[in-house]
Amino acid sequence: MADVFVSYARSDEKAAERVAEALCAEGFRAWRDDQLPAHRTYADVIEERLKSASAVVVLWSAEAARSQWVRAEADTARTAGTLVQAVLDGTIPPLPFNQIQCADLRGWEGEADAPGWRKLKDSVHTLVGPVERQAGQQRSVRQLSICVLPFQNMSGDAEQEYFSDGISEDITTDLSKISALGVCARNTAFTFKGQSVDVCEVARKLGVSHVLEGSVRKAGGRVRITAQLIDGATGDHLWADRYDRDLTDIFAIQDEISKAIVDALKVKLLPEEKKALERRGTNIAEAYNFYLLARQYWITGNHGDPRREERVMRICSRAVEIDPYYADAWALLAIAQSNLRYGFGYEVDDGWAAAHAALAIDPTIAEAHCAMARRLEEKGCEEEAFAELQKGLRLNPDSWELNKALANFFISRGKVAEATPHFEKAALVMESDYHAWGMLTTCRYALDDKEGVLQSAKVTLQQVEQVLSRDPSNGAAISFGVHALAVLGERERAREWMERALLIDPDNLNMRYNFACAMARDLDDPEGALKMLESSISRLRGSIGNLEFDPDLASIRDDPRFHKILADAKQRLGNGSQAAALRRASSTGS
Repeated sequence: MADVFVSYARSDEKAAERVAEALCAEGFRAWRDDQLPAHRTYADVIEERLKSASAVVVLWSAEAARSQWVRAEADTARTAGTLVQAVLDGTIPPLPFNQIQCADLRGWEGEADAPGWRKLKDSVHTLVGPVERQAGQQRSVRQLSICVLPFQNMSGDAEQEYFSDGISEDITTDLSKISALGVCARNTAFTFKGQSVDVCEVARKLGVSHVLEGSVRKAGGRVRITAQLIDGATGDHLWADRYDRDLTDIFAIQDEISKAIVDALKVKLLPEEKKALERRGTNIAEAYNFYLLARQYWITGNHGDPRREERVMRICSRAVEIDPYYADAWALLAIAQSNLRYGFGYEVDDGWAAAHAALAIDPTIAEAHCAMARRLEEKGCEEEAFAELQKGLRLNPDSWELNKALANFFISRGKVAEATPHFEKAALVMESDYHAWGMLTTCRYALDDKEGVLQSAKVTLQQVEQVLSRDPSNGAAISFGVHALAVLGERERAREWMERALLIDPDNLNMRYNFACAMARDLDDPEGALKMLESSISRLRGSIGNLEFDPDLASIRDDPRFHKILADAKQRLGNGSQAAALRRASSTGS
């Protein structure tokens, strides 16, 4: 099969031919649709070639941006993590592709030293990995790069998985601080979690030169970690070790693993990189353990159930009690407090003090700005709230929490196009986030992206089913699964899930709101939607949702009963808080 699939509009065939020829000259096997066999259907061959390609080069032009074929191929590649983009005539790629880097090939006639071509070629090299050049040419050398596979939890207790996952993420973060080393994103690496993999195949698929794998066994106050660094091309072990220590040595173990990898790869660290590797949020293992546990509950917990927020608050409070200078724990505590106060109407601290504590310790903690923005938003200070979120995003553009907060900020104001790339980023950073994928289904529906709706609904259902395999009573996950099933045409199954969820988690009001959205949009049940909406909105103690903007409720928005629900909610909340409350989306969760 070909290494590289070239996608283009018919009017750009000459440019596509130049790109394919130049890629072949670099040693890649490039394929475009002029190579279609006469005995097979077009769609079958395209799908096969797309799935087998390590890189998909999409050539954007005015015609390509209008082509459903090009957009569908680009979306498939984006989902698979194989997309490489180039623009031929200055056309801005359509949503959501305009949020991804794009090489400039305007006026390119095949020059090997052109900046746009070098950018495209380097991206393809990163995805495909080492290639055999054509006769007379040497084998290409790829930049040092590594994938940290999720460490196996060998503790004999599934509840300890948060700890092994945390170790894997921290090692990935440490290695990402080294400029000479390319590191596979955590989200991509975690797609292999729980699988028996061929390390060389993983390296080839991800285009990395090395793979780190290992295991963690935690029992009482002891921890045993094994790790091995493997050459992705040969499968040879470059380094391996086992650490059997007290849990209090966990940070020293992580430092030793990072240093061993650096030494094995013969990477030279810059002075600031050495300092960065030594910098940690806490030096107290017990506080670290509690923080990892709290974050796991935050990510995987039941949205819409205030017990999630309460649990995270208790655990984070214990972490900062042990180490008052643990900025990450203060920031997570702030977010949980803010959500419990403004999302559920509980009379608790709103996270403002905890957020300031986090920033006083470490001004680079991006997530603390979420809680600060939430208070400003609830007070009606929209511009200040937006500025706070932007400040946090500048500190960490890859922050899952910041991207979710910005997406919710936009969607609750009816700015679907602006919200979409942030939901996409959140899903990219944390692929298991069924909520982000579910919201992408709503956004793409509003943007009339029919293929995108189906794609995101399929992923939503996959992620929901994984969550429910661990926690069958997760009402929030069930509600997004109902949405996805309805979109995919499985209406009977959607109604079965809904009936079961209302028995299991009847007080989850966010879940009820999401059911109303599914009934209004995809289940053709406006009566049921209005009843479900009233049962959720009338009982919410905090924010009531973006009733005036939610695209899922468009079919019932002109119904007089809908207007009554909205008017009653405004009256119940009162003038002081209604403006902010009506902008908060119940369907967006947290």
